[in-house]
Amino acid sequence: MGSKTDITNRDDVSLLVNTFYKKIRKDDILGPIFNNIISDWDAHLELLTDFWETQLFLKRKYYGNPVTAHQEVDDKTNHTISSEHFGFWLNLWFETLDELFEGEVAWIAKNRAQKMSTMLFMQMYQHRKK
Repeated sequence: MGSKTDITNRDDVSLLVNTFYKKIRKDDILGPIFNNIISDWDAHLELLTDFWETQLFLKRKYYGNPVTAHQEVDDKTNHTISSEHFGFWLNLWFETLDELFEGEVAWIAKNRAQKMSTMLFMQMYQHRKK
């Protein structure tokens, strides 16, 4: 077995988020979507660290609305975001988690992302019909 540990604190969450979004920004498919919409990456990474710390440790640090945020992104991209984009995102998320961590909280991070991606895509899709 390797020397990987589980996600235990904000520093671990920050490492996960920062490592993951470095991959996203370089990705041929996802990179252009994120890079065209996010202007302040430092602030965005801090917000996402708050979001995942809230998700994984039930510390209420994130107060945004991910549904509205993703609907706005979908509007800005002329409704070109597909379920495949969410699949690519999830594959990179799982890959990053597997590279860095192992354990129950890492598994929860995968499970939450999978459930959220389905919910967010459905909310985006329903928003288009309005």
